[in-house]
Amino acid sequence: MKKKRLWRLADTLVMAIATAYCLSGCKGTNNSASQSKITAEMALEGVNNYCHSAYDWSAADGNPDIVGLEMGEETDSAFQVVFRSYTGALVHFYVDKGSGKTRMVESVPALHVEEEAGTINLFEYLN
Repeated sequence: MKKKRLWRLADTLVMAIATAYCLSGCKGTNNSASQSKITAEMALEGVNNYCHSAYDWSAADGNPDIVGLEMGEETDSAFQVVFRSYTGALVHFYVDKGSGKTRMVESVPALHVEEEAGTINLFEYLN
């Protein structure tokens, strides 16, 4: 009986902490914004924000043409956004239009190398 009460108390405490955290501005929660459909502009903005936080853009200070983002092909279910690094590597972001789940594929065309690089939740990178 005491264990049940302790577990309920722990669950309540965890929910209170999570609620307080989210009210203070956490990202990536399942709110009404994440229930909406992704637009091309949202895909580009979210990937842009992610790339600026994850990759070094300093090489582009003197030559902005060597690092950049562009929209790739669009399907019924996803947008493709392509990040081009100053090293010649490409990262293809496949943004699911319904959920915002974004699959990343890194490639180095000169070396004929391509590999999965993980996923992100696009909503975590939208302002």
